Amino acid sequence: MPIMISLIIGAFFAILNETLLNIALTTLMDEFNISLTTVQWMATGFMLVMGVVIPVSALLLQWFTTRQLFLGTMVIFTIGTSISAVSPNFPILLIGRLIQAIGTGLLMPIIFNVFLLIFPPEKRGKIMGIVGLVIMFAPAIGPTLSGIIVEYLGWRYLFITVIPFAVFSIAFAYKYLINVSEVTKPKIDILSIIFSTVGFGSVVYGFSAVGESASGFLSPNVYISISVGVIGVVLFSFRQLKLEQPVMDLRVFKYPMYTHAVLMFLIIMMAMFASEIILPIYMQGPLALTAATAGLVLLPGSILNGIMSPFMGHLFDKFGPRFLMIPATIILSGTMFMMSRLSVDTSLWVIIVGYILLMLTVSAIMMPAETNGLNQLPKRLYPHGTAVMTTLQPVAGAIGVSVFISIMNARQLHFLQNVKTPQDPATINLAMVAGVELVYFIAFAMSLAAVILAFIVYRAVPEKETGDLPNN
Repeated sequence: MPIMISLIIGAFFAILNETLLNIALTTLMDEFNISLTTVQWMATGFMLVMGVVIPVSALLLQWFTTRQLFLGTMVIFTIGTSISAVSPNFPILLIGRLIQAIGTGLLMPIIFNVFLLIFPPEKRGKIMGIVGLVIMFAPAIGPTLSGIIVEYLGWRYLFITVIPFAVFSIAFAYKYLINVSEVTKPKIDILSIIFSTVGFGSVVYGFSAVGESASGFLSPNVYISISVGVIGVVLFSFRQLKLEQPVMDLRVFKYPMYTHAVLMFLIIMMAMFASEIILPIYMQGPLALTAATAGLVLLPGSILNGIMSPFMGHLFDKFGPRFLMIPATIILSGTMFMMSRLSVDTSLWVIIVGYILLMLTVSAIMMPAETNGLNQLPKRLYPHGTAVMTTLQPVAGAIGVSVFISIMNARQLHFLQNVKTPQDPATINLAMVAGVELVYFIAFAMSLAAVILAFIVYRAVPEKETGDLPNN
């Protein structure tokens, strides 16, 4: 239990920090007299660094003990937070933020790997559910907490208030955290690290930069970055399959339930992004709600997701994945279809209920799917399985946000090109609704694939052998 508490305290405040700054971007623009494009590097740079450091987490997990890696990660995070708190200008603030991202990016692979090692498969669902509570609840309260802190204390306190908890996490872990992983110190392949850094970093940057110019995906900055990134990822992947000691062992995809979990994870992430990004735009546009009200509308769903995650994990341990995933994916599909019928007259309760249903189904699908997939891997592949899963999060985040925003904007533009009064505010609202409807219809189509996947899932049996072939 002390191990679990040590890890979760650190994870909560590191993940909370991801969304804590979002609502303060306008304040920072005024404080440092910078443009929106510049201040967005606080978010883009954060995801970029995570996309670079997470793929090498599997290597770090085999080179350092649990204590060394967790304490080192939290110290790095605390240093970054402290630099941000006292930063005299924006470049120093950004440097602090990027140092924070190194710590945040490495925390989740550490936590997943440790829990896989110390808990047997039949108890992992509930434990991963608790992790899910942290992952979802921290970002959910981030914007609300941020608004209060910025209004009454100032933006620096977004960092100052985190520091005592980070220091407590370090002290608690120093006293109670024990080593559970095996240090094997595999050979470091420099070429793999270069391919990984260039590949994942360029992909995240390219997709994150889509909204920075009117050209979108046609901007040279975007398509060159994405092209370089794809080439880097492909070269990285081929090299991993040839190495005896890969940095990130892609042979994890030989295990059918792990591959199933990755596919389900990507679909659910995309459905979440469709809502977390598009819904606030829709509510503040056609529905004319304030940013604070829009945030409060989404809060019940996010809180319920966090509360229900441990319960869903317990049900997974008891009944297996099909019991949860089949009804959850069907409800998810129905919810996505319902949201694809939004209009300028949609009642607020429809959005509240829809988002609650979405987040409840996410709690019934995401962590159980991840746990089931990781359960099938042999012990030696735990660091690699967790590294692949956590690498996908910033990559899927960057891709999901840019693709859905681009789809919405393209549909909106097409709508306005075919009406007589494109400057009329009511027409602009109708155009935005048309874009939102299309995004949700695409999310609905993706959710149907999740339904199919739910019907073919089975409870994974842990691989006991040291070979690469999965259980049948």
